[in-house]
Amino acid sequence: MKPPKFDYHAPASLEEAIALLVRYGGEAKVLAGGQSLMPLLNFRLSRPAALVDLNGIGSLAYIREDDGQLRFGAMTRQRAIEFSPVVRRRLPLLTEATALVGHLPIRTRGTIGGSIAHADPSAEYPAVLTALDGTVVARGPRGERTLRPAEIFQGYLSTRLGPDEILVEVRLPAMPRGAGFAFEELSRRHGDFAIAGIAAMLVGEGGHCATARLATAGAGPVPTRLRAAEEILEREGLADAAIDAAARRAAELVDPDSDIHASAEYRRHLVGVLCGRALRRARARMGGA
Repeated sequence: MKPPKFDYHAPASLEEAIALLVRYGGEAKVLAGGQSLMPLLNFRLSRPAALVDLNGIGSLAYIREDDGQLRFGAMTRQRAIEFSPVVRRRLPLLTEATALVGHLPIRTRGTIGGSIAHADPSAEYPAVLTALDGTVVARGPRGERTLRPAEIFQGYLSTRLGPDEILVEVRLPAMPRGAGFAFEELSRRHGDFAIAGIAAMLVGEGGHCATARLATAGAGPVPTRLRAAEEILEREGLADAAIDAAARRAAELVDPDSDIHASAEYRRHLVGVLCGRALRRARARMGGA
């Protein structure tokens, strides 16, 4: 199928892009990598009056380390993140998650900002953002604001970004040295969206688990921190019994939906299984280079 008719704009600056969104009064869509938007247009599931293409705004593509954070311009390609030495050193969980995103052509065009703004709960980047308690920066005609994961994700393919706002930056705290990490997911075929997934990070201190982070993908309308499961690990440690208890609790915490790919019961079971796998792999990596 072919997309419906729309106006096309390729602004040279962020200010020009925001002005275009204001001009169309909520009837325009922002084009980043296009890996999700173009299929929606072709199937006529999205019918915007205009596309505002950000690909000509070079200032939105960068990876910077700043005061214990890694900052990513919204137009930074997933392929650049996958092979970035500073990301591999400071945010290895993001490196591992990026390798699971679709196929090579998708990662070559897809962007970190586009993935998060699209808000597919099965996607890897929203889960990593949630697990690491990162933030995103949005800019619009009224200025700039910073949003945490619980503030930006609203539901399936839905965010709290205003119709005249653009997600311009993603900020993730660098992982502590020696932190264990793993991203586990199950999909029907390589490159498909995950039926369910788990992002995990473990930080040890004095032989104990000082910090545990667990977040879901594909287990509900938004990615979710599994705080009660994290508390089990921080209280009881990382022995197999504690990991098993945390995995069982993780399965109890989620409230997934059924669809053509899997039932809610199966997704809930997967969360427990994947949580156990992720925690054991993260534990094995703790203290490593």
